[in-house]
This record gives sequence, C-alpha cells and structure tokens, in this order.
Amino acid sequence: MKLGVMGAGLGSMGFEKALDYCHQLGLDAIELPVGAYPGKPFFDPAEVLKSKSLQTKIKDEIKKRKLIVSALAVHGNPVHPDKSIANEHHKDFEVAVKLARKLGTNIVITFSGCPGGSKADKMPNWVTCAWPPDYEKILEYQWNDVLIPYWKKQNKFAADNGVKVAFEAHPGFCLYNTETILKLRKECGKQLGANLDPSHFFWQGIDPIESARVLGDAKCIFHVHAKDTAIDPHNSKINGNLDTKSYGLVGKRSWVFRTVGYGHSDEFWKPFISMLRTKSYDGVLSIEHEDSLMSVQEGFEKAVAYLKRVMIKEKTGQAWWF
Repeated sequence: MKLGVMGAGLGSMGFEKALDYCHQLGLDAIELPVGAYPGKPFFDPAEVLKSKSLQTKIKDEIKKRKLIVSALAVHGNPVHPDKSIANEHHKDFEVAVKLARKLGTNIVITFSGCPGGSKADKMPNWVTCAWPPDYEKILEYQWNDVLIPYWKKQNKFAADNGVKVAFEAHPGFCLYNTETILKLRKECGKQLGANLDPSHFFWQGIDPIESARVLGDAKCIFHVHAKDTAIDPHNSKINGNLDTKSYGLVGKRSWVFRTVGYGHSDEFWKPFISMLRTKSYDGVLSIEHEDSLMSVQEGFEKAVAYLKRVMIKEKTGQAWWF
C-alpha cells in the first residue's frame, strides 16, 4: 500500500510547496483537487487539459518529488436541481475524466449528487426514512428519473476514457452507504465504484471493515480515504447521531471528524487495513484532514506518523511456515 494525501487541504501552500511538503513527510501519492466542492487550488484543469506542456510540467514536478497521482478529486452534485450548479459540476467532472489519464491516474473521485424531490424543487432533498409515502415517491423520482439515467451516461463516458469513478459515500447525497453504492453500480455499470471513506460510516453505525468486505467482494474499491470520526457518547445518547450543528461546535455535536488515530486507534485501523489487503486493495490510503481540534499541519502530520506505523507496504510473502 501507499500513503497519500487529499491535496485540497494543502491548497493554500501552492502546488510546488505542497509537493515539497509531501516529499518531506515521506508520502507516496497526492490526490489532486480539480473542481466542484474541492475547488481548483493548484491549477486550472481546463487549461491543463488543452496543453501538453502544462501536463508534462505537472507530471515532472510530481515525479521529481517521487510521488504519484492517486486520483483527481471533483466531489460535486452534477444532478443538483439548480441547473447552474449541476452544469458547473458536470463540466468539472467531464474535464476531470478527460484529464485523469493525461496526469497519470485512472481514478476520478466524486459524490453521486442529490436531486430535488421533484422536477419543481430548487434544492436537493435527501430522504432519511420510508414514511410518510411522499418519501417513497421522492426516491423513485430521484433514482429512476435522474440518478440512473445520468450515471449510465457517465459510466460509458468514463469507460471511453479509461477511467473509474470512485464515489465517496456521504450523507446528504443519494449514495451514502454500502448498499446504495452497489445499487448504482448494478444499474449503471462497472466503471462506478467506491472511494471508501470510513469517517462517513462511523456515525451512521456502519462498520467500515464489513463494508470493505462487501465492496471488496464486488471488486469495486477503487480508492480509500484515511479519515477518522469520534462519537461523543453524552450527546449521542441524548440526540442520536443525525446532527446538523456546525462542525465548529465540537462540544455540542454528537460526532466530529478527527485525524486518524484520534477517533479510533489500532483496534479499528489495523483490521481495516488488513481487510483491504485481504480483498486485494493495494492502492493508496489518502489522508483527508478535517479535524476541528487541530491545525491542518499538526493533524495531517499526526495522521502520517500513525499510518506509517500500522499500514502494510510490502507485497504479501509466501507462507514459509508450512
């Protein structure tokens, strides 16, 4: 396995300084943000797509630091009911798919998106329960009329460009758990799979290790984020884990994102990494820092140090003991 970083958190450094920092910490890979919610902090992807010289320069700068590109990150909502947002995020996604192979990766990471509850809606509508019956109708509209037709087209587009689309399952979007990832993949095609991020599963009560088992058996773990979540037992027992309060209100929330090792330690991370290896994932663990209690630098460097200790880097050896 290789250790990398989701580069959006290093955007303020600028491209070359961010690469220097990654090299200094002994990382193997960087996940490049190229649009939608992660933004475009390092370069204009559309301009890079049109310029072989810019593509070569980016690849040379990355190679100079002994890094690889693990994926292009373009997390967005291309099925947003506001067409201006949907079109912007769709265009960013298209550029990312066309650009990926030119920068040395075949993985594009995004969200599934979330439509409105009907054609008349102006805002996304994420359904969290089965009743009243209005919600069943919303889900039928979202999946049958919007999500499946859109992603069927994008599956073919990705295949034509030799790219895999890795969905980050995230509440607020139609793909938020193991089942919904597999449902869309079944309906739309095998270019679609998972960017497995355990942090979004912890507070839903999902065991990321068991999710890795199921997604691994389906051969659709395309990329993995290394991010942690801590559950506050006091607030959780009072209010449950559906929490809409600001991430800055750490002491009042039922859960918060933490840097790796500060929500769960070896009892989770070692079996999780071992399950990934068992299911033949030998790619990048891409650190994403969103810890409200630490600076980006401290949280990121603590995650690097922790994962270097527990991750499995070398290829599996032969069973010499029998």
